[in-house]
Amino acid sequence: METKEIFINNKIRIGGDNRIVLIAGPCVIESERSTIEHAKKIKEIAEKNSIPFIFKTSYDKANRTSVNSYRGPGFKKGIKILEKIKNKIKVSILSDVHEKDQVDKIKDIVDIIQIPAFLCRQTDLILKVAETKKAINVKKGQFLSPNDMRHVINKIESTGNRKIILTERGVSFGYNNLVSDFRSLIIMRNFGYPVCFDATHSVQLPGKAGDSSGGQSEFVFPLAMAAVSVGVDAIFVEVHENPKKALSDGANMIPLNKLEKFINSIKIFEKAHIQSGCC
Repeated sequence: METKEIFINNKIRIGGDNRIVLIAGPCVIESERSTIEHAKKIKEIAEKNSIPFIFKTSYDKANRTSVNSYRGPGFKKGIKILEKIKNKIKVSILSDVHEKDQVDKIKDIVDIIQIPAFLCRQTDLILKVAETKKAINVKKGQFLSPNDMRHVINKIESTGNRKIILTERGVSFGYNNLVSDFRSLIIMRNFGYPVCFDATHSVQLPGKAGDSSGGQSEFVFPLAMAAVSVGVDAIFVEVHENPKKALSDGANMIPLNKLEKFINSIKIFEKAHIQSGCC
């Protein structure tokens, strides 16, 4: 099914009959220098391989398992770094918000405001973000069925905002495990809005490491290719120069030096999906 076309910063188009967009970056801002370097290198790889690219990172990971886990530089410092990346590297930016009072301060810096999975039913936050008229990426909660996302859509549409992207990131499958149901991508695309598959959080093992989440990054590639085969408008993947040393979600991320291979695999499966005329 062809989805609604969303314009991002007058540069990137998601949905419609456009090709897949890559949303990529480190899980969290670890330092200004590291984040700028990641943005620069990912942009170079994306341009070399002719795939539209949106840079993703977070200034605050407010949902970490442990109170002692690294959360990021915080809001004030973090948005300054995002603004510097946008101006210096010239990339579109996606970042998440957790609180209503952050929305007005970040809306002119980021191009897509993300609603975290755990907050996808928080009506006041969703309405506040929707009222900015910015593009919104809503991550489907691990506790929701794809059909339940129509209620989230209705909330956003009630403000007149129709710049909506829906992201699948797995559903809870017992304790400490997630499973990806690829029917979800088809069901959500039938709502008429672009759909994204979050390939790295879908392999997360929540709380598996005791005071942090674990992950199975070896499954990122096959799950991403399966999603592209079913039909998506964007692929979300967290990338780090050295995932073993990452301060958040390292077990899920793919190494930066494998990103080019990842992109080329996406393009092969995308071409096969288009030729099949499926979904």
